[in-house]
Amino acid sequence: MASDSSRVALLGFGTVGQSVARILCSGEVPQVRLTHIFNRNVEQKRVDWVPASVCWTDSADEILASDTDIVIEVVGGIHPAFEWAKAALLGGKSVVTANKQLMAHHGTELIDLARSRGLEVRFEASVAGGIPVLRALQEGLAGDRLVEVRGILNGTCAYILSRMQSDAISFADALIEAQRAGYAEADPSEDVDGADAAAKLAIIAAVGLRRPVRVADIVTKSIRPIEPVDFEYARELGCTIRQIARASAEDSGAVFATVRPALVPLSSAFGRIEGSQNLVTVRGIFGGETSFSGSGAGGSPTAVAVVSDVLSVAARGDAGPADAPRTAFHQVSGDFVAPHYVRFTVNDKPGILSQITAAYAKFGINIEGVLQLPKFRKDRLPFVTTLEECPESVLDRALAEVARSDYHVQPPLALPIFS
Repeated sequence: MASDSSRVALLGFGTVGQSVARILCSGEVPQVRLTHIFNRNVEQKRVDWVPASVCWTDSADEILASDTDIVIEVVGGIHPAFEWAKAALLGGKSVVTANKQLMAHHGTELIDLARSRGLEVRFEASVAGGIPVLRALQEGLAGDRLVEVRGILNGTCAYILSRMQSDAISFADALIEAQRAGYAEADPSEDVDGADAAAKLAIIAAVGLRRPVRVADIVTKSIRPIEPVDFEYARELGCTIRQIARASAEDSGAVFATVRPALVPLSSAFGRIEGSQNLVTVRGIFGGETSFSGSGAGGSPTAVAVVSDVLSVAARGDAGPADAPRTAFHQVSGDFVAPHYVRFTVNDKPGILSQITAAYAKFGINIEGVLQLPKFRKDRLPFVTTLEECPESVLDRALAEVARSDYHVQPPLALPIFS
């Protein structure tokens, strides 16, 4: 590959694809030259700022059969993106992608294929948009052994929860705002229920912790049950609520990984994240904690990460792909040990607290405190117990016993408290 004139083809001309093309056509990156653009209904996508020398096509096969050196995949989804990426590698082309689901589900296979052919698969933009997390983990922190990662990896959830915190609005209203602002899809399930962040966490676990895990094994819990009252009680505890993706690599070989809403201190970096910002914190055995924050979404920040990967591939030529683990998938547990916040909503009557404390005692769970704000109706009374550290599985058994009582207006909500 001629590093001073690498030929680049673009699969996808949506928001990110257009932003990538603008950078490639700007004259700022003379090391690479855009030669092909693929998109369905391509005639509706043509723009006059792309040089006339670029070939527009609605046939992915045309790009895969071309003499390009690097294929950029920004179509999204697993299929046919996987088939296209694999075909590109088999055809002698390196691949750059922003596709988190592709890399979370098939990254190990694609990287091994690239390595066997002296090619590269780069995927910096798949995790945190414009934040160069993966490169920092692979290169900047290569001298450390990383054992834990915590992150706010989904801008939709960050936006919704920060709006609920600031204006005491419901989840439903905050979601509508996010959709109107372009931060949430018409179907937000992948974001609010944790699948998006789980895919990103799987990539970070493989690259940073060197513990590849299956996305389906990562325990996810939705932010949908969070209510404005939870922010009131969290504030009483000096905390707020964010969707946290967390993974740790234990000396025993175990991997803990989960994506779920959690209480975090208002004074912490996680507590200060607002809008659609992302934050990733990693902990190493030598270097301690290192954090990365910035815009985790949007066409331009993501495009910068994509083009940076393209330039890295072009500069390396045939030097071989970026480092990535080749080991088998690790088994995953979501059973973190942590202090917990448990909110009950009940039709108030005598003896409720004694029943709950008896259930906690039966399972060896220690109560740290009880909070009850005075302004709520007795027939729909929310109150909170805070608990000392316990495994989530033990708490689940205690709450299952409590749930059999008839005083509940809705199921209890349990959230870990992360310091």
